[in-house]
Amino acid sequence: MAKERLRKQIEFILEVDKIKNIFRMNKIHDGSRRENDAEHSWHLALMAFMLSDYSKADNIDILKVMKMCIVHDIVEIDAGDTFCYDAVGNLDKLQREQKAAKRIFGLLPEDQGIELKELWEEFDAMETPEAKFAAALDRLHPVLLNHLNNGGTWQEHN
Repeated sequence: MAKERLRKQIEFILEVDKIKNIFRMNKIHDGSRRENDAEHSWHLALMAFMLSDYSKADNIDILKVMKMCIVHDIVEIDAGDTFCYDAVGNLDKLQREQKAAKRIFGLLPEDQGIELKELWEEFDAMETPEAKFAAALDRLHPVLLNHLNNGGTWQEHN
């Protein structure tokens, strides 16, 4: 049992390494290249930790917010990153992401797969204080990057 659990956990860890190959539209701070999903997720988790004082909710669970930030884009390994202004890509985004969630979270031991899928769904629903804070950070991050590179991505997609 313990060996099988560990095998599944390692398989998942190795599979999600692919997130480093999913590139977003936003460029990194100096504008030299596009940011990948792993960098983005890490940065959001750090922002959650650093900016927790600015959450409007009392007693917000920052560890949960950080987990959401780490997990929220994992489905893009299969579904790809859909640019917010991609009208065609957004038509089937939900279906692609749900299919990806089933496969990717299904690699884990059942309890962990359920936990990560629930975190991903909670983030997407944006109903809880934790999900609202995580989503706000997810929207703030590209603005900060665009500010640092003088609107580089915005200028490209005017």
